[in-house]
Parts: sequence; C-alpha cells; structure tokens
Amino acid sequence: MKVRVLVRLKPGIMDVQGEAVKRALAGLGFSEVSDLRVGKVIDIDLAEARPGEARARVGEMCRQLLANPILEDYTLETVDDLAPREVAR
Repeated sequence: MKVRVLVRLKPGIMDVQGEAVKRALAGLGFSEVSDLRVGKVIDIDLAEARPGEARARVGEMCRQLLANPILEDYTLETVDDLAPREVAR
C-alpha cells in the first residue's frame, strides 16, 4: 500500500521559505503570485494491504516523527486517492 503524506505549516505560521520563493518568482517576472507556501511530500510504501490500517500506521508515524504538531498540519492520501500527476520535462 502506498501512502502520500503532505505536510504544511499551519495557517498563521510564518513561511520564510515560501516568502523567499515568492520574492524570487517576482524577480523573474511572475508578479501575479499573491501567496505561496512551501511544504513537503513524503511517499511511503507499506506492507499493509488494507487502506484503513495503512493510513492509521502512517498517521502514527506523522504524530511521532514526520510532522511537528505544533507548527505543521498533514494530510494522508492512499494510492487510490492519487490521480496521475503531470511530470515536467
């Protein structure tokens, strides 16, 4: 079972990296960007075949290590939730 974890700073937490990227984009001529926040994606392959149990295990991983509950929120997606994504070349 594949599970994707999306970790983002909570609303109200200053995203220094996001602000730096936003300024850099404006410097490159992309001034239409009004807000930008940077997060992280963690893809995990588990031996667990049942989606509910896989999500529960990954949720526990997030609470213990993968996300800082004071500063960050996270969401989980199982492989069934994932639509094909466009890959830039």
